[in-house]
Amino acid sequence: MQADLARFFGEWFSDAPTLSVHTSGSTGEPKVWRVRKEQMMNSARITCEALGLRAGDRALLCMPLDYIAGKMVVVRALVAGLELVVREPSGHPLADIVEPLHFAAMVPLQVYDSLQIEEEEKRLAAVGNLIIGGGAIDRALEERLRAMPNRVYSTYGMTETLSHIALRRLNGPEASAFYRPFPSVRLALSEEQTLVIDAPLVCDELLHTNDVAEIRADGSFRILGRRDNIVSSGGIKIQLEQVEEALRPLMPVRFALTSVPHPKFGEALVLLHEGDALPQEVVARMQALLPKYQQPKYIFAVDAIPLTGTGKISRAACRELARCSWSLEVFKKDSLR
Repeated sequence: MQADLARFFGEWFSDAPTLSVHTSGSTGEPKVWRVRKEQMMNSARITCEALGLRAGDRALLCMPLDYIAGKMVVVRALVAGLELVVREPSGHPLADIVEPLHFAAMVPLQVYDSLQIEEEEKRLAAVGNLIIGGGAIDRALEERLRAMPNRVYSTYGMTETLSHIALRRLNGPEASAFYRPFPSVRLALSEEQTLVIDAPLVCDELLHTNDVAEIRADGSFRILGRRDNIVSSGGIKIQLEQVEEALRPLMPVRFALTSVPHPKFGEALVLLHEGDALPQEVVARMQALLPKYQQPKYIFAVDAIPLTGTGKISRAACRELARCSWSLEVFKKDSLR
């Protein structure tokens, strides 16, 4: 991590006005972007002001520096004069930290793993401002965080917005299901009901996202899912993230929904899960919970759900894995005829 940090500082303090950032690759191949340092500093100032971070506050860096989330932790430290506490990216970044932290940015898996160990849970609860991004926060994790005494937020943003442009409080009296954009950000919906972001301090142009959203009159919003994660099966549109959210309390292992082409339905919903075959009682509860059109037509056990470098589900890899599993299933059935 120290070598990565040294490389970042070398690039940051060079004469070049931009530096390179990798996208997560959750919906396809990762890309490399050149982003402007001036806009990264704008983003850092916005977050530090929103969270009330001041010079001398301790900030934890525990995410890879290839991606925007890790880079922005360092830029916030530089802009606001924060004291950087560095740990190798892992599921337990708080394992040996004894000093109090005023700020930490983590992915959901790091938060979940930290909550499994009593001492780390205490340290997590002592972080002044904890922001969580890079993946969905399931209902059970959100319930656990609701009792935390500190300030815990879910973030909304992407590489193109240089980290987040909105925060959603997960605990305390300000807890909400809706994100609140920063004051400099304006939002709208496209004809397809996807979010359009106008964030002039961090983006030169309007950003048309693939995120299907709902915007309330007060400007707050929530994300319903991604447009490219909508499966059209038998003429009915199914938002994968919404079905996954419903299934999370039932599933004993990591899982993901995807689809395969189908001659009758156009697309057929597929459930991929890690480990052995699902217990019959889990399948029965799934069938009782979901309307028929949302029930997976195929369920495949896989060695591992494909993830990106930032821990998100790799939707593109899941689609390919489902197609391979489906083709193998068809081959087996044909061989038995």
